[in-house]
Amino acid sequence: MPKVLMTFPEGKHKVLTMSYDDGVAADRKLVSIFNQNGIRGSFHVNSGLLGFENRIPKEEAAQLYEGHEISTHTVTHPTIARSPKEQIIEEIIEDRKSLEKIAGYTVRGLSYPNGSYNRSIKEMLPFLGIEYARTVHSTGDFSMPDDFLEWNPTCHHNRNLMKLAEDFAGLHKKQYLYMMYVWGHSYEFDNDQNWDLIENFCEFIGNRNDIWNATNIEIVDYIKAFQNLKFAADSHFVYNPSAISIWLSVDNTIVEVKAGKQINIID
Repeated sequence: MPKVLMTFPEGKHKVLTMSYDDGVAADRKLVSIFNQNGIRGSFHVNSGLLGFENRIPKEEAAQLYEGHEISTHTVTHPTIARSPKEQIIEEIIEDRKSLEKIAGYTVRGLSYPNGSYNRSIKEMLPFLGIEYARTVHSTGDFSMPDDFLEWNPTCHHNRNLMKLAEDFAGLHKKQYLYMMYVWGHSYEFDNDQNWDLIENFCEFIGNRNDIWNATNIEIVDYIKAFQNLKFAADSHFVYNPSAISIWLSVDNTIVEVKAGKQINIID
């Protein structure tokens, strides 16, 4: 039987993803920095607050976040663990409806507003069309998530960002998959006067050929597509029913399983 391992696209074993909340005006500068360095992320937006005070106007959002992911953050940013379930449902569903009109695609992600959630909310999310939800509990490591509805990031950008980036860049053992997941709010760079922090980070870690730069939902979709591969009992061939290619390491050789195709893993 061949030794088959999942890899990220093109055989990569590291993925970087960014996650920023609230849809504020400072996102303009942050998105520009990301784009200059080939870095991609997810922006979790309160649709009911767009256009107010320092928030991005609704009519600007689709163009601004193009190439990244627009995700839910509830309509009005309540502490949902203290809210009745009827309001939680409305906050998430109505945010999805509004953001989908802006984005033009199905919105399937969430970051918990105020970091607030509980088991009951997690159990509710799949019925509301939510496939992942980010917490604010930083792990300080590069592990892959065990539970996408309680997705703990690596770090907030103000916590050892450059040291973690250096450690992440140096990872080389390909028997593992590694993820660096950074979260925060772009207005914090204005408040703390430390835009140089994210600029230096992006210049250092961006545009590397051994790191997959992905949005949050792309990571979810990729892992689910791998899990949905249909392997022969002896792993000699595999069928990919998904709409995206999946890359495998087969006896240390990188193999692409294209969308909708079946391939022989070994002859």
